Amino acid sequence: MNSADLSKILEEHKVWITSMRESGSRANLCDADLCGADLRGANLRGANLRDADLRGADLCGADLRGANLRGANLCGADLRGANL
Repeated sequence: MNSADLSKILEEHKVWITSMRESGSRANLCDADLCGADLRGANLRGANLRDADLRGADLCGADLRGANLRGANLCGADLRGANL
C-alpha cells in the first residue's frame, strides 16, 4: 500500500474515532501490505488489520486497542510503547 492511500485511510479513521463513529470510516486494512510501514503513534483503535502484513512495521506508541489483529504478521514489528 502506498503512503498516500494509507494516510487517507488513517485520516478517515481519525474522523471516525473523534466523531464517535458518526462520520468518517473505520480503517479497513484487512490483508494490507504494510510491511515496513511507519505507523509510529498512529491511532488504529478499532481498526481492522486482519491478515495484514506488518512485518518490520514501526508501531511505536500506536494505539491498537480493540483492533482486529487476527492472522496479522507482526514478525519484527516494533511495538514499544504501543497500547494493545
